[in-house]
Amino acid sequence: MNLLFSIDDRFYQQLLTVLYSIYLNSSVNDIDVYVIVTKDFTHSAELSAGCQKLGMHYHQVEIPESAFKNAPVTDRYPTTIYYRLLAHLYLPKQLHRILYLDADLLCINDLRPLYEIDLQNYMYASAIHTNLTNATDVINKIRLQNFDADGYYNSGVLLMNLDEIRRRVDPNAIFDYIRDHILLLPDQDVLNALYGRYILSVPDELYNFDARNLRVYETITLGKCTLDWVIKNTVILHYCGRQKPWLATTNHGRFTSLYKNYFQMTSRLMQD
Repeated sequence: MNLLFSIDDRFYQQLLTVLYSIYLNSSVNDIDVYVIVTKDFTHSAELSAGCQKLGMHYHQVEIPESAFKNAPVTDRYPTTIYYRLLAHLYLPKQLHRILYLDADLLCINDLRPLYEIDLQNYMYASAIHTNLTNATDVINKIRLQNFDADGYYNSGVLLMNLDEIRRRVDPNAIFDYIRDHILLLPDQDVLNALYGRYILSVPDELYNFDARNLRVYETITLGKCTLDWVIKNTVILHYCGRQKPWLATTNHGRFTSLYKNYFQMTSRLMQD
């Protein structure tokens, strides 16, 4: 299994927590961890040591300073927005599939079924977050003019078909789109606008469960998605939004407690 992350110095402990949750709950034994960073990243040694303790293989992917010299870069659109969209340019050519994960999530059941999904000729597999109405999806389709897409995909969990991505993704098309449009969530908007029709939908209640919205899931599923159901069935629990579970001021109920428990276990493991 190949995993991809993109972090800076603020999130290396959270990344280790994600990896530890995968180690505890997944049936895959051979895992390669690719982490996109800049030359200023200072926690490579900790990540390498953590991966070694978990029996994983750590690979640092350093983005050169000149990588995005032709890309539009502003305070609103920093270079980091390009990392997951253009990761295929910097990953080893022998890789054909990789799973990108944000660092603000937990894996609480086996990740293998998601990783082994048949992507066919799709570029990506991703989830559309559940809403009580489809108003948000309609607004995003109008805003991004991608009416062929099933909905607005969350890019925090993104299974990548690297062969198709290498064939279809043109960096200049991404740069041009960003120059010509006002974007709300830049990298996610670009993903949906340019490549939404090439994304295979996977169920968010399994593979990208928004930890803020347990009651929404319960309502839409007529009571099926209870807390017990989530603990038994959900693979990826995603702590979306600004209120992150490692912050002292955050309270997402039991999901926050669950995260803090994993975070504490990870810290103890790294100290041993």
